[in-house]
Amino acid sequence: MPPPSHQIPHRQIRAHQTPSTITLYQAYNIAIATAAVTHQRLDASPKFSTTRMTWIKPSWAWMLYRSGYSYKDRGQERILALSIRKETFIDLLRKSVLASSSHGGEKSSSQPSLSDSSGKVEQEQEGDRDQGERAAHVRVQWDPERTVRLERLAYRSIQIGVPGALLQQFMEGIVEIEDVTERARALKKMLDEEPQDELDMMELVARGLVPEEREFEVDIELRKTLNMDEVA
Repeated sequence: MPPPSHQIPHRQIRAHQTPSTITLYQAYNIAIATAAVTHQRLDASPKFSTTRMTWIKPSWAWMLYRSGYSYKDRGQERILALSIRKETFIDLLRKSVLASSSHGGEKSSSQPSLSDSSGKVEQEQEGDRDQGERAAHVRVQWDPERTVRLERLAYRSIQIGVPGALLQQFMEGIVEIEDVTERARALKKMLDEEPQDELDMMELVARGLVPEEREFEVDIELRKTLNMDEVA
C-alpha cells in the first residue's frame, strides 16, 4: 500500500508491479477490448487506431475517475489492464516530453480528457491524428491523483500518451491484457452500499477490488525529463 498522503511527493509514479512488469490502464469500446483480451493483442480489432495517440495510466484510482467506473463514456465501456515489461515502459518514458500548458489534459481523437488544472473537458483539436501518427515523442502530463471514491488529492499522477509512431514498440512490450471492468463496477457497488468509515483500503485490496500500488523508481536523468522534482 502507498504511504500516507502527506508523505507522497508531489510527482511520483505509483503502479501495480511484478519484478518484471508494470500495470497500465486504458478504456476502450467493447469490440476493441474483446478482441484484445481474446487474442492478447491491443490492435487485434480493426477498430483500433494505430495512427492516434493512446493514453495510458498506471493509477487504478485515476482510471476509475477518468472512466466513471466504466460508466462515464459511451465507446469506452471496458477497462483493460495492460501488463507491460518494465524496460519497455522506461524506454518510452525516456522518449517523452511534458505536455505544454496549452495541452493541459489528455487529448486524442478517441479520448478527450480532463485538464490538469481546471478539470474542464478539452475538445479534440484538428490535426490530432497526424500528431499521433508522426510524433516522435511520448507525451507526459501530471494530473491530480484521486481516491477510489474519485476525490481529488494534493499530489499528482502521471498520464502517458503514446503516439502512433511508437505504438508498435509499446504493444510489443505488453505481456498480458486483462479486462478489469467488472472489478471497477464491483468496487463502485461496494462503495455505494457501505459507509465510508466502514471500509478501508486494506479490505478493498484483500477483496481484490483495489490493486496494491507502490512507487516505480526511476533514475535521476529520467526524473529530470519528467520534471518530477518540481516544487508544488
